[in-house]
Amino acid sequence: MTAQRGVASLLRKKEAGIFLALIALMILITLFNRDFASLANLSSICRQVAYIAIAALGVFVVIVTGGIDLSIAGTVALSGVMCGWALATTQHRYLPLLELGPVVAVAMGLLAGALAGAFNGAIVCYLGVTPFIVTLGSMWMAKGLVQVLTGGESLLGIPAGFIEVGNWILFPVIVLLAVAVGAHISLTYTAFGRRLYAIGGNEEATRLSGINVRRVKFMAYVICGVLSSITGILYVAKFRSALAEPHQGMELDAIAAAVIGGTSLMGGEGSVLGVLIGAMVMGVIRNGLVLVRVSSHWQQLIIGAIIVLAAILDVMRSRRK
Repeated sequence: MTAQRGVASLLRKKEAGIFLALIALMILITLFNRDFASLANLSSICRQVAYIAIAALGVFVVIVTGGIDLSIAGTVALSGVMCGWALATTQHRYLPLLELGPVVAVAMGLLAGALAGAFNGAIVCYLGVTPFIVTLGSMWMAKGLVQVLTGGESLLGIPAGFIEVGNWILFPVIVLLAVAVGAHISLTYTAFGRRLYAIGGNEEATRLSGINVRRVKFMAYVICGVLSSITGILYVAKFRSALAEPHQGMELDAIAAAVIGGTSLMGGEGSVLGVLIGAMVMGVIRNGLVLVRVSSHWQQLIIGAIIVLAAILDVMRSRRK
């Protein structure tokens, strides 16, 4: 009876339903194309999902507080360029050669992400500007800064050792798991994590309880910027260069992963596990659409419809409470 109750309790969790939907989706795609279930393809999906999932965990932290961050693609691009600038061994037309080494390069990338997050957090939390407007504007600012710094030309000459480590088949997944474990522990077992959920649940009541709401929300944006920068740094190794062109639509994929995973856009609800499953759902759908030879135009329509459906389900869940 105890085991049965445990299983029943597990199945009642929101993540269980999403996970079962993921398994059903994978089985369905396999029926159309058996190559989907191959080890090589599943490994490729996990690698692709890892990049988005790291950024999704960042925006998840912000969404839990009732905010939003649309600047992810710009932060990823900017942090990647800062990292690539410190690494590059080939002279760039617009930037001086630095060759500072991988440790300093990673630090520069992380610092760029932290500063981008701090910029968003300061304006949202201390000036009271709507997060949607602030982060949308900062996305364009980051993209513009990347173009100004690079002149629209990617940074080449990334050291082979950095590329080999970053492209080791499991490295992005290992980084994701490390970030996910850290995020889960922080959100579940620390006062900071409980305060994030409390702010998303009822910001005014949290403020009246004596918690510095502005500082907690500010840190949420900084964390989002740092996690976005990790994706930017990993992309430098993946593409063997620091791309001057930001990854269009990445912020929507990250937000969709969080929402599909059960994170409420109203704030105060969601889990790290749910975000990981949501990111996997997005990755499986994208990969499956390619394997069954759906045209790129239809792929965009289907992905867009899934995002809208996830938002509708989130509203319906909120109304039932």
